[in-house]
Amino acid sequence: MVDADRPTLPAEQPPEQAGRDFVRDIVQADVDAGRVKGVVTRFPPEPNGYLHIGHAKSICLNFGIAQEFGGRCHLRFDDTNPAKEEQEFIDSIQQDVRWLGFDWGEHRYFASDYFETLYSWAEHLVERGLAYVDDSSADEIRALRGTLTEPGRPSPYRERPVAENLDLFRRMRAGEFAAGARVLRAKIDLASGNINLRDPVLYRIVHAEHPRTGNAWCIYPTYDFAHGQSDAIEGITHSICTLEFEDHRPLYDWFIEHLPVPARPHQYEFARLNISYTVLSKRILTTLVRERHVSGWDDPRMPTLAGQRRRGVPAAALREFVRKVGVARAYSMVDLALYEHAIREQLNAGAARRMAVLRPLKVVIDNWPEGQVEELQAVNNPENPEAGSRPVRMGRVLYIERDDFAEVPPPRFHRLSPGREVRLRYAYFITCRTVEKNAAGEVVALHCTYDPATRGGNAPDGRKVRGTLHWVGEDAMPAEVRLYAPLFRRPDPGADGDVMADLSPESLTALQGCLLEPALASVPAGEAVQFERLGYFCPDPDSRPDAPVFNRTVGLRDSWAKLQAGGA
Repeated sequence: MVDADRPTLPAEQPPEQAGRDFVRDIVQADVDAGRVKGVVTRFPPEPNGYLHIGHAKSICLNFGIAQEFGGRCHLRFDDTNPAKEEQEFIDSIQQDVRWLGFDWGEHRYFASDYFETLYSWAEHLVERGLAYVDDSSADEIRALRGTLTEPGRPSPYRERPVAENLDLFRRMRAGEFAAGARVLRAKIDLASGNINLRDPVLYRIVHAEHPRTGNAWCIYPTYDFAHGQSDAIEGITHSICTLEFEDHRPLYDWFIEHLPVPARPHQYEFARLNISYTVLSKRILTTLVRERHVSGWDDPRMPTLAGQRRRGVPAAALREFVRKVGVARAYSMVDLALYEHAIREQLNAGAARRMAVLRPLKVVIDNWPEGQVEELQAVNNPENPEAGSRPVRMGRVLYIERDDFAEVPPPRFHRLSPGREVRLRYAYFITCRTVEKNAAGEVVALHCTYDPATRGGNAPDGRKVRGTLHWVGEDAMPAEVRLYAPLFRRPDPGADGDVMADLSPESLTALQGCLLEPALASVPAGEAVQFERLGYFCPDPDSRPDAPVFNRTVGLRDSWAKLQAGGA
């Protein structure tokens, strides 16, 4: 079996004892003891969907360890199920890994690269009486495997002669049998307390065209059979996966022990990432796409890396989030607020500031000279003085947020109301004098006056105002702005049994007729900027020069930082 002196650490250790994390401690111990000559890890996605935030944790861990220990990380596609695999998924996975900042160099592999070797190893098991062809149906095999409290029972085909098994297996490969008619199973231990060892399926018949091998094969290895052997072929030293594969490790080791593999890799497990209000199940994400609950895999509400990229999340923010979460073995739920905090931290330092009005209310400055337009200077990023400033143009007519005016202001409302003076960002003090309404009694415009002595937002007489409003001038460009909220309305979607019942009808609000500062016309798709007082937004690929569309990346309010400051 595997090396007896392979180090193992307790399931959980305090950070001061474990150092960086328990996986890195294991790798360090192997390097220090000379058990490995070079560290080789791998990221082995199935090309049957887009990667999500949970995959980012595995990517950062595997590629990060390889970088830190001067080794290499392979990108290997587990393409063993052609019925669900597409070239689109292969392309998107490669794009996502590169976007996160990692590169596999020349080490891109596919399980299908090893199909011939895997097949020969399966024959090796058959010839030694360690595998047999089973004609039982999937339901029959499931029933014969037993339960957690009852042992499995032998299939009526378990004792087939080796020669007959070999003949049938070769005829399976030749395409003589229908899909599902037969499978190849390992002969291990039907009484094992680990159900994965109760004669697991190694090969099944699938008549479907493979994205890479076409119709060359009609039998395909299962994940359990292909994974460890692919690791061995590639010389992987540390096969790192999530905890749901912990019960599969004895099977992983059994194959390594009974096959003529060129190396003896070892599997280690860590807790997968779980985020509140978020589902990280590829099966459910696939359902969301197929049933059109979202616009596609890259819908900004999706936790896919493509969706987060489209939403304007920087790759650096995702890497920092993964670092903050850390690597452990115990299950835990990460607050969505921590993820949003990591995004804000990244964007606050680097994102340009611009002004946008999402629900415009017209303001007329009655004492502003007719036809006069002034050019004012607006700071691009107060966190970065080197970012400089930009010109904004103000005239007699401008627009503010409708929510920044109240005809009858509630308590602690410090924005605009009749008779109240406020500051326009980078501009002047204005005072609301009269309100213009339509026939339905709705406010359609405000008539204000401005104080010419307050240019730049400061009064020479020292008087103070409580409110500062953002605004746009008549040169603003109209746009659609999409506001996103969590896709699910409860922190534990599906806890009552039906995930789809927990979908939030308020996950997307599309606002038409928004007005944006003209400088926003030149922002590249995917690059987030701060709409002052509103949050961080980025242009959507749907944007056109004559019809810009912006997505909200994240709001300004940081509930995580507040929680930490309060000692909660």
